[in-house]
Amino acid sequence: MKNMRYTARQKRAALKMWLEDKVFVWKVCQKFKCTERSLWRWKALYNGTLESLENKSTRPHTPHPTAHTAVEVSEILKIFKSKPNITYCEAYGILRTKYAYNRSYGGFYNFVLRNNIRPHKELEKYVPKPYETPEMLGVKWQMDVKFVPVECYKGVMIHYDDNKFYQYTMIDEATRERFLYAYKEHNISSTLDFVKRAIAYFGYAPSIIQTDNGAEFTNIKKPNQKEPKIHALDILLNKLKIKHQLIRAYTPRQNGKVERSHRSDQEAFYDFLKFKTISELKTKMMKWNIRYNNRPHSSLRNREGKRVWWSPLQKRADLLAVLQEHREEYCIRFTKTTKTIRQVYAA
Repeated sequence: MKNMRYTARQKRAALKMWLEDKVFVWKVCQKFKCTERSLWRWKALYNGTLESLENKSTRPHTPHPTAHTAVEVSEILKIFKSKPNITYCEAYGILRTKYAYNRSYGGFYNFVLRNNIRPHKELEKYVPKPYETPEMLGVKWQMDVKFVPVECYKGVMIHYDDNKFYQYTMIDEATRERFLYAYKEHNISSTLDFVKRAIAYFGYAPSIIQTDNGAEFTNIKKPNQKEPKIHALDILLNKLKIKHQLIRAYTPRQNGKVERSHRSDQEAFYDFLKFKTISELKTKMMKWNIRYNNRPHSSLRNREGKRVWWSPLQKRADLLAVLQEHREEYCIRFTKTTKTIRQVYAA
């Protein structure tokens, strides 16, 4: 095979198959993916020892015909020595105008780095800060939107937008308990309705709701705009005394819990989902959400900090027991609603 370096053992095995086992040469070439010319070359080198087939150095003995000459190298060294803080573009310009340097800028830049004339400063590797997950329920929720795959819709397509559906997701960081709801539109009104349904479903209001910077969650500042208008979601959350926290732009890992749950949705739900109407999607999504909240999760831990295979509802029950024991330390705003899960999911 072209540009492939064979080991000495591979070469000896090919020669043994060809010369001792008397296998046709084209079969040997097919098995080892080499050419017939390579076999003849290995045969000429082989003297019965494995060392004779070892790969030799591929370093050229003579400089490349288009390599930098000694005069060009001295000119480059002279410029960087006289002006240590000179930029690459300025140095290249001096070489072109003063010394008739006719090479490309890329060749000049690579030569400087390769010969360590000016060492390239490596940027410090970004180390993400550890994410602080709350230990009590009702402290922080993560909210996001997932597009329902078009392949799942098997209904009649009357209009182009008739097969577009969206899944709104709310997850409690401490318990990993989730609430899902399906919408036909991906806009502000759907967001406001979903937040109200989520609070009714969980039975308590959080201190923080964390979202990304999508237009359904916040107003994006335009270049010529001094201050963007207050988003309708911020108005609702201010009335409910909930802080709206935005993640850093283009950093979805900060909303990692809800993003990871979306992968579980795809693998265990949407890969097998078929529906024809929005009501059917809501019904199946409700059953999937109940299953998700009742299945074990490897990310949950007990009071001692050890990993336990609890479901989100088991973790919620454990935290409610902690809340009963230490009422003075935590302040959870429980709602007075008595709606059941099916009532919350009802359209």
